[in-house]
Amino acid sequence: MGGTEHLTVQREGATLVLTLNRPEARNALSLPMLVGLHDGWLEADADDSVRSIVFTGAGGTFCSGMDLKALAGDGMAGEEYRNRLKADPDLHWKAMLRHHRPRKPVIAAVEGYCVAGGTEMLQGTDIRVAGESATFGLFEVKRGLFPIGGSTVRLQRQIPRTHALEMLLTGRPYSAREAAAIGLVGHVVPDGTALAKALEIAEQINSCGPLAVEAVKASVYETAEMSESDGLAAELTRGWPVFDTADAKEGARAFAEKRPPVYKRA
Repeated sequence: MGGTEHLTVQREGATLVLTLNRPEARNALSLPMLVGLHDGWLEADADDSVRSIVFTGAGGTFCSGMDLKALAGDGMAGEEYRNRLKADPDLHWKAMLRHHRPRKPVIAAVEGYCVAGGTEMLQGTDIRVAGESATFGLFEVKRGLFPIGGSTVRLQRQIPRTHALEMLLTGRPYSAREAAAIGLVGHVVPDGTALAKALEIAEQINSCGPLAVEAVKASVYETAEMSESDGLAAELTRGWPVFDTADAKEGARAFAEKRPPVYKRA
């Protein structure tokens, strides 16, 4: 497994856990963090034994966004990683899930601050769990900046436009309960338990047919902006091949035999 000084990678069964690990800076984005994230997403995609991904932060914080000291010209930790960025100028956008969507389900486990770039990365995840004291928000306009991580496009597609515009234009913080009320997160749990809840959800996903899970996720995103008729046609294209897999046959046999299925991605 990969990882860097600011991004840890661990396995919990069939789940790959990516943890932003710069708590002294509230997990502000750094080059080592971005490189680690980029490599973590690709590792999960390439490893068929990984069935889900949990994305979280160390030290009671998810992510406070970009390192503004670096943006102001004070330099960014991890200069040795700049060759990676030069080799792939799109690496940071892939790392932040702006230009890359993992084929495995991504579950966010949020504690503490999830603001600016943190809220932008959150929009690239599939299922979201927040501790009750978590804070969300897109603060860029307060600082004369633009939330260029995808929020002006994605947020209005994920929550009602009136709420998206309020979040984007006011730059104010949102509590976990308010984030859940507008649909930005799906679960609010006691502080300190977001990771456990995310792993619980991941385990439920892991028990399902992996080919079916990946096809369902792909279909949801692929058809999101299609007309209903085009979407239904695309769904058939995605869905019918799943019925011909060995995994589908195993699922049916296991149900008939009242036992847990053993899927082999075949």
